[in-house]
Amino acid sequence: MTEFLDGAAFAGLLGVAVWFLRSWSDTRDRLLLAFAVAFGILAVNRILIAALDRPEQTATELYAIRAAAFILIIAAIVGHNRRTS
Repeated sequence: MTEFLDGAAFAGLLGVAVWFLRSWSDTRDRLLLAFAVAFGILAVNRILIAALDRPEQTATELYAIRAAAFILIIAAIVGHNRRTS
């Protein structure tokens, strides 16, 4: 059951990444590109969690990947708000 939920989370995250990528191709806004990359990173992270199946040994690395995606989102939002004001 866990593998199914990991796969569903991967599919959802990848779908969101593709949606942001398509929106970026229309507007060329860096914020949308950053969101697409961040959600792509989160999708890869979800696959790594399912593939490794040993989270206690690789938890630090997996959390670092996830943290990098969230830091990218925060940096993109801050950069976007500074650019428009």
